[in-house]
Amino acid sequence: MNPGSQGDDPEWRKNFRPDIPSVARIYDYLLGGKDNYPADRRAAERLLAAVPDAREFARENRAFLKRAVRYLVRECAVRQIVDIGTGIPAEGNVIDVALDAAPGTRVVCVDFDPVVLAHGRDLLHGVENAVIVDHDLRRPEELVRDPELRSLIDFRAPVAVLLAAVMHFVADEDDPAGIIRRLLEPFPPGSYVALSHATTDSRPESVKGERVFDEANVAIHARGHGEILAWLAGLDLVPPGMVWAPLWRPDAPPPADPGRSHVYAGIARKP
Repeated sequence: MNPGSQGDDPEWRKNFRPDIPSVARIYDYLLGGKDNYPADRRAAERLLAAVPDAREFARENRAFLKRAVRYLVRECAVRQIVDIGTGIPAEGNVIDVALDAAPGTRVVCVDFDPVVLAHGRDLLHGVENAVIVDHDLRRPEELVRDPELRSLIDFRAPVAVLLAAVMHFVADEDDPAGIIRRLLEPFPPGSYVALSHATTDSRPESVKGERVFDEANVAIHARGHGEILAWLAGLDLVPPGMVWAPLWRPDAPPPADPGRSHVYAGIARKP
């Protein structure tokens, strides 16, 4: 879809900045997508120069997300998903995986990137049980009050909140642990949060990759295992816990060096 098809929306035009690298479009480039611009490609190449495993990060995070959705829908019988930081739709996106696992599953996608929103609205045109809404994760109360979200999500039934490769764009001063707590607060026991997060634990030198995002629309904050795990205090971690993404319930033998993924992943249940 040509993002210009949203040109009737002056707000979209005001926010659309192809000259500023977008984290969603950089991620799209790393996955081999075509919905990116020269500024995004230049930033992605600088990231690859600093962190040669950056494509591995994108692939392993995407693979974890697919496995997580299948697990939540098939094994946990969750039929409602809120996918925050949904990104530009790619093959095997959350909606496709969820509906393949259980037709009728309701999905709310959340993002604030204008290109993501344009593609999402195009993808979801005429699709029942799925919407995309424009919200910033850092304001969770506004997100859960969204009328489109509330028209689709039953707050009396368990919900799966997906936070795949998005919390590392939340600064410490924005209280990541509090954001997760406030996101889950209105949903009943038996709800889940699926979380993946960038780290430099396996390759400390890869911290230099963070500087690439200083020029992007959102800065990145890689964190260690203990800090990420602490955000899930009070929730019940699903085995195998918070682990390297390739080790979370893999479909095939995991790689010899799962730390090359630079991403921890796990799922926790609200008791």
